[in-house]
Amino acid sequence: MWDDAFPSFLIGLREGLEAGLIVSILVATLVRAGAKNRLPQVWTGVLAAIALAMSFGAVLTFTAASLSATAQETFGGTLSIIAVAFVTAMVFWMRRSARSLSGEIKEKVTGALAMGSGMLIVTSFLAVGREGLETALFLWTTARAAGESVGPMVGAGIGLVIAAGLCWGLYRRVLKINLTKFFTATGVVLIVIAAGVLGYGLRDLQEGGVLPGKAAFAFDISQSVDPNAWYTTLVQGVLNLQPAMTWLQIAGYGAYLAVVMTLFVRGVRTAAKPAPAPRAAETKQAQPVEDKQPVEAASTDEKGTGSEQDEEKPAEEKTEPAAAAESGQDARPEPAAAARKRPAWLVPVAVVAVPAVIAGGIVVFGKSKPAGAPTIAVSEKECGKGFTAPKPGRQTFQMQNTGDKTSEVYLVDPASNAVYGEIEGLAPGTTRDLVATIAGGSYAWRCVPTGGKAVTSAAVRGSGGGGAKAVVPVSEEDLAGPLRAYRKYVDAGLAKLADQTQQLSDDLAGDDLDAARTDWLTAHRTYSSLGAAYGTFEDFDKRINGRADGLPDGPKDKDFHGFHRIEYGLWHGASADELTGPAKQLHSDVLGLRKAFPTQDFDPGDLPLRSHEILENTLQFELTGDTDQGSGTNLATADANLTGTRELLDVLRPLITKRDPQLLTTIESDIARLQTLLDGAHHDGAWTPVEKLDATTRQKVNGVTGQLLEHLAPVPDLLEIRKSA
Repeated sequence: MWDDAFPSFLIGLREGLEAGLIVSILVATLVRAGAKNRLPQVWTGVLAAIALAMSFGAVLTFTAASLSATAQETFGGTLSIIAVAFVTAMVFWMRRSARSLSGEIKEKVTGALAMGSGMLIVTSFLAVGREGLETALFLWTTARAAGESVGPMVGAGIGLVIAAGLCWGLYRRVLKINLTKFFTATGVVLIVIAAGVLGYGLRDLQEGGVLPGKAAFAFDISQSVDPNAWYTTLVQGVLNLQPAMTWLQIAGYGAYLAVVMTLFVRGVRTAAKPAPAPRAAETKQAQPVEDKQPVEAASTDEKGTGSEQDEEKPAEEKTEPAAAAESGQDARPEPAAAARKRPAWLVPVAVVAVPAVIAGGIVVFGKSKPAGAPTIAVSEKECGKGFTAPKPGRQTFQMQNTGDKTSEVYLVDPASNAVYGEIEGLAPGTTRDLVATIAGGSYAWRCVPTGGKAVTSAAVRGSGGGGAKAVVPVSEEDLAGPLRAYRKYVDAGLAKLADQTQQLSDDLAGDDLDAARTDWLTAHRTYSSLGAAYGTFEDFDKRINGRADGLPDGPKDKDFHGFHRIEYGLWHGASADELTGPAKQLHSDVLGLRKAFPTQDFDPGDLPLRSHEILENTLQFELTGDTDQGSGTNLATADANLTGTRELLDVLRPLITKRDPQLLTTIESDIARLQTLLDGAHHDGAWTPVEKLDATTRQKVNGVTGQLLEHLAPVPDLLEIRKSA
C-alpha cells in the first residue's frame, strides 16, 4: 500500500506544512497584537476551508461515479491535468513567496482587524482554502490513478499529522527546520510525481476519445515484468509510469519534466545567490528559526511566540481600544455589545455548514440528472418494471437491479433481437445509467441473470422519425462457420510452417548461413500471419516466438528459444553449429503445435477480438522495433500481420456486412494505404529496418496503423456474443 500512499503522503506533508505555517503566522500576529479574543474567528475560517476542501472531494467522487465510462475517463483526465497545473503553480509560488510570506500575512491580518470579525474569517479562509482545494484535487487524482483510496488517504493523513507536529514545533520554537532545503527537495520530488500524473491524465483523455493516439504505444513491457513485484508497484504507484505507455504520454511526461524541472532548478540557483548583509539593528531584531530559513514561522521576527511572551510588545503596537482611550475618543462599545448578544457558536457553525450544504445540494441535484430519467427494475421477476413508451431522442434510463443476482441488461427490438443499448454486470442493489437513442419502433428490456434464464419485458412502441441504430446480436452459432474457415486456414499455415522450419534446420546443418537467414524470414512471416490463433497456441507460442525481455541473461539466456533466438544468432555472428540445436528445437515445437492445434479450444468470441489485437501488437512491438534481434525485418513481420488481419476479416465479412456495411469499406481503404507504405519499404528482397525509415515515412506508417486500429475497434463490439439465456 505504501507505493500508492507515498505521493499523497508528500502532498499532505507539504501542503499541510504550508497551510500550517500560514495559520501559525495568523495566530502569532493576533497574539502579538494583543487580540487573542479574535482567535476563534481565525479558527472559524480555517474550519470553513477544511469543510470546503472535503466537500470538493465528495463532489468530485460523486460526479465521476455518475458519468459513463467514457465520460469518466475524460473527466478524470481533465482534472488530472488541472491538478498538475495547481501543483506546479504551488511549487513555484512557495519558492518565490517564502521569504515575504510572513509580511504579507501580517499585512492582511492588520487590515482585517480594522474591518471587523467577518474580514478576519474571510482572510483565514482564503489563506488556507487554496491549500485545501489543491490537496483535495491532487488526492482525488492520485487515488483514481492508484485504483483505490485506502493507500492515498492513509498517506495523506500521515503527512498532515506530521505537518501539524512540525508547525507546532516551529511555533513553540522547540524545533528548527531548514525550510529552504525542505521546500526545494519536496518541490523536485513533486515535479517528478506531477509528470506521472500528467501522463496518466493524457492516457485518460485518449481513452475518453478527446485526444488521438490511443493505440499508438511507445512501448509495452507488460508481458515481460511481474505486475506484483515490489519494484513494479513502486514505480507505478509513485511515478505513475505504466508498463505500456503511448507516444503522447511519453512526450507529455518528458516535455513537462524537462521544462518545469529546468525552470525550477534555475530559480533555486538564482535564489541561492548571496544577498547583501543586513544592518546590525535589523539583524538584532530578526531572529529566524534558522539562519537559512525562508519562512518566518509563527512570526519569528518578534522576541517570542505564544502566551509566555505576548506581553513584550513595543508601546507603538497598542491595541485599538487602548489607543482610543489615550486619545479620549470613543472606544466604540456599541458594536462590541452587539457582538456579545450574538451566540458565539453561530458564525463558526454557519461557515462550516455552508460548504457541506452546497456539496449536498450538488450531490442531490446531480443524482436527479438527467431530469425525469425513469427507473427501470432489473431482476428475474421484474425485468422492465416501470418501463413505459419512451420519448423520442437520446434518453437515459436508470437501471436498478432489484434481484439477488448480477445481471446483463439489454434494450432490444423484440422482433429482431437487435440491441439498442446494454449494461454488463449490473450487481444486485446497484443502479447504473443506460443511454440509448429512441425513434419509431418497438422496444423491450431483456434481463439475463447470472446462471438464470433470460427474461424479456412487454414491448412498447416508441414514436419519432427515423430509426434508432441497433446492433443485431451475434450468437455462437453465427460464429461457428467463420471459426471453421479460420481453423482450416491455420491448419494449412502450420503445415507450411513445418516444412519451412525443417528447411531452416537443414540449412544450418549444412552450414549455409546465408540460406538460413532467407529461410528464417520466410518461416517467421508464415507464423506471424497466423496471429488470430495466438490465443489458442497456449505455451507453444512462447517457445516458438518468445522474446528475451525479462530473462536474466537476455538473448543469451538458456531459456530463450524459438525464432528470435535463432534471429539473434544469425545476425550476431553465431556459427551454424551453435544454431543447429535451437533450429531443431523450433521445428520440434512447430510439429507439436500442429499436432495439438485440432484439439485446442478456440473460443468463437476470440475471432472478433483478434481482428483488432493483431495490429495493436504490431503497433506496440513491430513498428517500435522492440522485437528486432538484429535482422531489421520488423516491417516484414508487420506485413505478415496485416495479411493475417485481412484473412480474419474475410471470414467475418458476412457478419460485419450485415451489421455495418460501410465499416468494411473504410477498413479496407485503410488496409490498402498501409499495404502501400509497407511495400515502399521492401526493395530487391530486402526490408528497410524501422529505425532507418525517414521521419516522415515512419510517422505515416504509425499514423495509418493507428487510424486502421480506430476503425477496427468497433468490430469486437459489433460481433460480441450477447447472452440470451
